[in-house]
Amino acid sequence: MSRESRLDELWRRLQEAEQALELELQAYVEEQREKFHYTLENGKVKFETEFKAFQERYRVGAWRYFKDAKLSYILTAPVIYAMVMPIALLDVTLTLYQHICFRVYGIPRVKRSDYVVIDRHMLGYLNAIEKLNCVYCGYGNGVIAYGREITARTEQFWCPIKHATTASGAHSRTEKFVEYGDADGWRARLPSLREDWTDASPSD
Repeated sequence: MSRESRLDELWRRLQEAEQALELELQAYVEEQREKFHYTLENGKVKFETEFKAFQERYRVGAWRYFKDAKLSYILTAPVIYAMVMPIALLDVTLTLYQHICFRVYGIPRVKRSDYVVIDRHMLGYLNAIEKLNCVYCGYGNGVIAYGREITARTEQFWCPIKHATTASGAHSRTEKFVEYGDADGWRARLPSLREDWTDASPSD
């Protein structure tokens, strides 16, 4: 078996493992919902009344939380929260970009709600400061992940060529890209790669 065939086989196994992992994660999430007494109704978390009261017993008041915080944490908080402006700008421009360009290119649009998930503020054991922090972290990381998939689909359309060296943290779409230096493959496979969106999540 050639090295290319072995890589294809390993890639197939990896995809199968990812599918199996996804099923296990879904089953695990359902178990956790039962364990911690909450359900999802129209995408919103709803805790059982008694369990919500139980959670609130673990909440540390906002004033005490602030008073006990390290001075260095308080002083760096404005630096952290200053990032909300560029993140929000990125969010808006990414959305405008894909709604304009992806329609022209025929690329399925990325569903923002699959990536930007804000639900930790529903937890009764968090105080107001902690809830605000969790909303911010969920938003920031969600926007970055959302942007990563948008740029990954853009790369697949315009320049689906692997790098000469392995890039740390490369997105999964690179596995289907043309090998670095394969001029024949580049011209032959580019049209099909621009149509290969079977693994893309449903668009908005």
